[in-house]
Amino acid sequence: MDFVETINVTAASLQRFVLNEWMLYQCAVIVIGYFACGLAAKRLEPALEARARMIRGNPDLLRVIIAFMRRLKWLFLIVWLWIADVMLSRYGWPSYRWLVGTVLTLVAAWFIIAVLTRIIRNQTLARVVAVLGWLYFALYALGLDRPVLTALDNAAVNLGAVRLSLLLVLKAIVLSAAMIWLAVLTGNMSSNWIQKSADLTPSLKVLISKLIKIGLIVLAGMIALSATGIDLTALTIFSGAVGVGIGFGLQKVVSNFISGIIILLDKSIKPGDTITLGETFGSIRDLRSRFVSVITRDGKEYLIPNEDFISKQVVNWSFSSDYVRIDVAFETSPKSDPHEVARLAIETAKSVPRVASAYAEPVCWLTGFGGSSLTFKLRIWISDPANGLTNIRGQVFMALWDAFQAAGISTPDPREIIMKTPVEITGAEDPTTRETAARPRTVPR
Repeated sequence: MDFVETINVTAASLQRFVLNEWMLYQCAVIVIGYFACGLAAKRLEPALEARARMIRGNPDLLRVIIAFMRRLKWLFLIVWLWIADVMLSRYGWPSYRWLVGTVLTLVAAWFIIAVLTRIIRNQTLARVVAVLGWLYFALYALGLDRPVLTALDNAAVNLGAVRLSLLLVLKAIVLSAAMIWLAVLTGNMSSNWIQKSADLTPSLKVLISKLIKIGLIVLAGMIALSATGIDLTALTIFSGAVGVGIGFGLQKVVSNFISGIIILLDKSIKPGDTITLGETFGSIRDLRSRFVSVITRDGKEYLIPNEDFISKQVVNWSFSSDYVRIDVAFETSPKSDPHEVARLAIETAKSVPRVASAYAEPVCWLTGFGGSSLTFKLRIWISDPANGLTNIRGQVFMALWDAFQAAGISTPDPREIIMKTPVEITGAEDPTTRETAARPRTVPR
């Protein structure tokens, strides 16, 4: 048979393969499924979008739902083609389902890659996942996946009883990364759900969220290693030696991690508390595994290691109660009536909005008097120390100033000198006379 006859036979076989009735049936199934799934997705998307807009405080869950919701047509088409493939494989020859199986593989590949790239926030990582995903599915569609996997498995080295191949390393990396990413995503969604609970304290919410995340990550790592076929018992000695070395190098990290667990268990601080640690005064924004985020009134955010909250003195302004007492010291002229000053100071303090007069009445005490001033101390209570202490003192001082000016009460001036007896000033001394008196005289011999 010459070349021309071979071409004719191949063309005839291809024509019979393409134009047979089962190929037309498969084309009809694909086209009908495409339009039917598109119509069903168009009807369901508005209802699902309305439900999705009701999700608050859980951006990770919302991102996953949006990623699936925008591709409902392809998800329905995958289900449709899978059902058609099962029916054709049961009641027909394998050639009767070739087109449906191929389209099913391509649609599933596109759907998985599109959803993953939509969920992954890092654009570079999303592109890498897309390229690797399409590369694998292309090899699978062309039937080259097994030869490539065999070649990767043959590139191996023996480390004692462990056979380490390139395929095993790649599977371990891909599966570990995928499982850990899935565990972190699930942990974030569960953490957002736990934060909405009104029955748990803030510290308990953080503790449960961190335990869930740690447990999911450990479980994901064990599943990934088991799925790759790595014998965990063979790594016992190696992991023990490495663990000792890492333990010495990461003493501070472990110390801060354990300190964070202790802080959450004893509930000494929690998100929202107002604390003072050394020179830092601010509100606790977040509790992390290694540090505590404290944001100050000027917008600076300090990341303080957990160990400092265990080993150093911490002032928690809202540990058992949100009410805090503040002392405001001031002075008036010695001629002022101290009874009137105290009464006016108390009434003025009650007029300041942030003063919690319902919790405790302001009091004003005369703490000292002398020849130049009367010293008073005004004590007030507030219920929102996180909103600042200096500003409330400033508001009270301004209110006292206005009240004293209206009542004619003056404040002492340290530059004022009061003379009890009159003093007569005859004039200033002549500078030339002072210079002559200061110049040494020469006595002749």
